[in-house]
Amino acid sequence: MKIYLFDTLTIHTSLLPLSFTRPVADFRCGILTIIEKWQIRLGNPLNCECRFLPIDYLQEKYGSVDSPDAINIYIAGNILPDDKIVGLIRKLNDGEALIHNNECIAFRGSLENLKKENFIASKEIEDVDSLHYVFDIFLQNGNQISRDFSLLTFGRKSRKLPECVRMLSCGEDPAEQEEQRDIFIEEGAVVECVAINTTSGPVYIGKDAVLMEGACIRGPFAVCEGGEVRMGSKIYEGTTIGPHCKVGGEVSNTVFFGYSNKAHDGYLGNAVIGEWCNIGAGTNASNLKNDYSLIRVWNYATGSFMKTDLQFCGLIMGDHSKIGVNCMINTATVIGVGVNLHGAGFPRTFVPCFSEGSPTSGFSHISLKKFLETATRVMSRRSHTLSEADQSLLTHIYDTSSSPSA
Repeated sequence: MKIYLFDTLTIHTSLLPLSFTRPVADFRCGILTIIEKWQIRLGNPLNCECRFLPIDYLQEKYGSVDSPDAINIYIAGNILPDDKIVGLIRKLNDGEALIHNNECIAFRGSLENLKKENFIASKEIEDVDSLHYVFDIFLQNGNQISRDFSLLTFGRKSRKLPECVRMLSCGEDPAEQEEQRDIFIEEGAVVECVAINTTSGPVYIGKDAVLMEGACIRGPFAVCEGGEVRMGSKIYEGTTIGPHCKVGGEVSNTVFFGYSNKAHDGYLGNAVIGEWCNIGAGTNASNLKNDYSLIRVWNYATGSFMKTDLQFCGLIMGDHSKIGVNCMINTATVIGVGVNLHGAGFPRTFVPCFSEGSPTSGFSHISLKKFLETATRVMSRRSHTLSEADQSLLTHIYDTSSSPSA
């Protein structure tokens, strides 16, 4: 039996531009990606392997169902697991489903029966943590860091915190602070002359991560394998620095998926940054309107700006996008895949995929050849190659995405 984390077209579309290039279960929220959370929670007890079941054009890279007639467990890829839903899924019998808001979120049976919603029995459940819009990622991130911290550190012992690190924790007893319960440091990590505050949540420092001198960190916070926090950085609650990202300046409640850089001064808050992105030195992204009113954010499903009840929302940035030095980004700006933004002034709050230009000179469409050449150079700097599957996926997005207006 296998566990497949499936995407519907509705969920895929509502989570664009981040879902353009990956299944929703490959989103990072907290320390782990969604599929990693399920693998830890369900894989071992049920002796199952977790796999992706994305929409059609992503299946060349991420795979599909081996045997549609076989009995497997299918879970909606946008569901964030907790003890309650894990317990319910473990108890599913063949043909049984879990329903939330009239949508199937888990089913045990064949793929054909899932598609036809041919359920022998179903159970309606409430209070399910999930991602429905891109801003849900940063809204959920602090809580998910705390959950993932417990998953990853249970029964394990952290490396000892260096004496040069200043720690403030919620434990009043010096002996409790000495236990270092709310900080976990993996092997190979380097933490030097850093101030860490865990009164609001735990701090996880991944394998081979580097926290440079003078950085100030407030939990909940995570830096994943090979991530880097630059000197003098100010990192606030609810921030995740994904694998091999380099981050500096002032950052709050932001998720970096992986292999992206914001290595210099500048502010970024209530934001989500995809993979292979770069934000230039001195760039600042607003996360609050001057009149403190609720924000609207671009929604790909409707092709328009949707109203929200959010007062704070910063930058949402798709994979392989770049922002030049000293740029200004307006509140709740959505940037698609393969964007190259530069120049003075505020750009519009939605920049379509494969756009290149500035607010003053306007935008044009990047040629596919130029984009792929740039992506190849960027990835080669990290000893990665742009595979044939990557090229096919990005070409599909290029061919099907709308051209930007001037």
